[in-house]
Amino acid sequence: MISEDLLIQFGAKIVNFDKGEIIFKEGDTSRYYYQIANGAIKMNNFNDEGKEFIQGLFSDGDSFGEPPLFITDSYPANAVAFLLSKVFLLPKVSFMRLLIENPAVHLQVTTNLAKRLYFKSIMASEISSQDPEHRVLKLIDYFKIKIDKSVSDQQYKVEITRQQIADLTGLRVETVIRSIKSLEKKGELTIINRKVFR
Repeated sequence: MISEDLLIQFGAKIVNFDKGEIIFKEGDTSRYYYQIANGAIKMNNFNDEGKEFIQGLFSDGDSFGEPPLFITDSYPANAVAFLLSKVFLLPKVSFMRLLIENPAVHLQVTTNLAKRLYFKSIMASEISSQDPEHRVLKLIDYFKIKIDKSVSDQQYKVEITRQQIADLTGLRVETVIRSIKSLEKKGELTIINRKVFR
């Protein structure tokens, strides 16, 4: 989102994270702006029974974990490398200076945060009030149109796994599998070689 040259100009460094490595934990103090050079990061929480709930999935060019930087608060979730990842780390003070000196970048960051808040609002509504099949379709459509920016009338290959769909919707993976099969029978989805298409 922020150009790599600009990040480096303001003192960002690149750090490698192995798959499964924790970048920060829930409750840690925010100290850096994080942006993925390449790889994938997930932010998650666990409930009292140990079930994982994925708050977000982030990939090449995405930033993550910004809100606590603006409100001087701790992280509400963990960030974990989902794949071998290279991540830009820019100290908080330098990040704030970058935003002040680059209003267009500041607007980009604000717009990005607004999109995430919008997604959270939609998913909170879906999770609390809709049946599993509706939740699964809504999530897939969100990824198709908003994340991958695919044309709505073209067939879209769902890249997130059934487990990730479960973690993002608050469903059990068994429920997601049943819902996908039911949606295929209704003609809402297509399954080819275990891959889901919408």
